[in-house]
Amino acid sequence: MSNVGKVGWVDISVKEAPRLMEFYSKVIGWDVSKLGDDFCMNLPDSDVTVAGICHALGDNAKLPPHWLVYVNVADVAESVKQVLALGGKVIDGPRKMGERDFCCIQDPTGAFMALITADED
Repeated sequence: MSNVGKVGWVDISVKEAPRLMEFYSKVIGWDVSKLGDDFCMNLPDSDVTVAGICHALGDNAKLPPHWLVYVNVADVAESVKQVLALGGKVIDGPRKMGERDFCCIQDPTGAFMALITADED
């Protein structure tokens, strides 16, 4: 079964990642684990990660400070062609995120979304 079209991840990149991590940990009740310098937000009393809070540095510096939804696509490069043809913009990428291709787009209305190559189910 394909994961194309499914939401695969959600995260936020901000300048004050530790402050935001503490905020959401207390507001929602998420437990926290580290992934490098960034934070994995986990279900309470669990190691199930449901979101990420990242530093807006390096590769993440161009990402908008919004909760960014990552949607799985079959081919990021082909999706980018459609974004541009239909009046959208590419904000960051395409680039690799781990082993997968990734980009952040802005649709014609101004809303942001991330596209990432679908992983195997």
